[in-house]
Amino acid sequence: MMAGYLLARAGVDVMVLEKHADFFRDFRGDTIHPSTLEVMYELGLLEEFLKQPHQKLREIRAIFNSYPVPMADFSKLPTRCKFIAFMPQWDFLNFLVAQAKHFPTFVLNMQHEVVDLLFDKDRVVGVRAKTPEGERDFYADLVIGADGRHPVTHSRANLELQEFGVPIDVLWMRLSKRVGDPPQSLGFFQHGKLLVLLDRSDYFQVGFVIPKGSLDGLKTRGLPALQHDIVEIGPFLQDRITELDNWEKIKLLTVQINRLKKWYRDGLLCIGDNAHAMSPAGGVGINLALQDAVATSNLLATKLRERPVTVTELEEVQKRREFPVRFIQALQVQIHRRINGRSSGSGDRLPFLPRLFLWLPFLRAIPARLIGIGPRPEHVRSPTIG
Repeated sequence: MMAGYLLARAGVDVMVLEKHADFFRDFRGDTIHPSTLEVMYELGLLEEFLKQPHQKLREIRAIFNSYPVPMADFSKLPTRCKFIAFMPQWDFLNFLVAQAKHFPTFVLNMQHEVVDLLFDKDRVVGVRAKTPEGERDFYADLVIGADGRHPVTHSRANLELQEFGVPIDVLWMRLSKRVGDPPQSLGFFQHGKLLVLLDRSDYFQVGFVIPKGSLDGLKTRGLPALQHDIVEIGPFLQDRITELDNWEKIKLLTVQINRLKKWYRDGLLCIGDNAHAMSPAGGVGINLALQDAVATSNLLATKLRERPVTVTELEEVQKRREFPVRFIQALQVQIHRRINGRSSGSGDRLPFLPRLFLWLPFLRAIPARLIGIGPRPEHVRSPTIG
């Protein structure tokens, strides 16, 4: 959607195809980081954007074995917004749609599920989609594959994927919110286990890290055992944990860290989770995807107004964005060696690494920079037409 907005803003004819009838999905990332808010400022959208319902997180605190520890302080970032905005992703997408519709070259088709690529010899020339009127073919000078971590586009294009083993999956569920609950934090850590609570105003979106492939074993143990595991890390949830009274209320997020060796072929460019699936660690996946969109527009918009882009020009997008992706994925792999959903260690002492963030407050600037801005942030360079 961001790529579509930016390209239409630059005068390129754009059609966005969305599989579903709306954007409402419970288990999408909600974090809009300072780097993204900076992009919204550069587009002249920030003031209107911040009128949407959201919460501001100026400091990330984590709970280690019941000890609260400030881990990231965004107050000194060189950005206009020194906070993470928590906003349901459907609100963010609807906002972008409303803005994009101001441009005459933008078209959004809902309930259009891409099921195949169209080829002319070795060049991708469009997509085939299931629509309410049946299957239809759509032709384009460039197909941008932004269809997530189970993509038709890069699969049909036979692009090679590198997998990096991740030892965790995440269970997502809802629990009600009560007066006096702890404020938004990065999560609750205890001996290799992690519980994350996203504040959705009147309820918590709860993420519980489990060892990869262990869901069937958890179901064998039964719901009371899972309820106990959650309350052990977040004791304040004891008075509502029985709301999880059916496995249908618990959804599995299969965590992946991977990236394409080549993000493109003639007529096709893959970005976001399609090109590089990220772990939920740090909540940075959505922001890296948005940075991809900005880089794509910066590098290709002017050319696309005049002609199809070449393979060499598509390669420039990967060259621009691959270093940030590699850097963050390497950090995530290291994090998951410690946070893996398996019990480790004993005792209730504060671990050494979090202690450093208490003893040396200046360290909080490092994760703030990595999470809030990331390596090689993008700025809007594409033109505005009209």
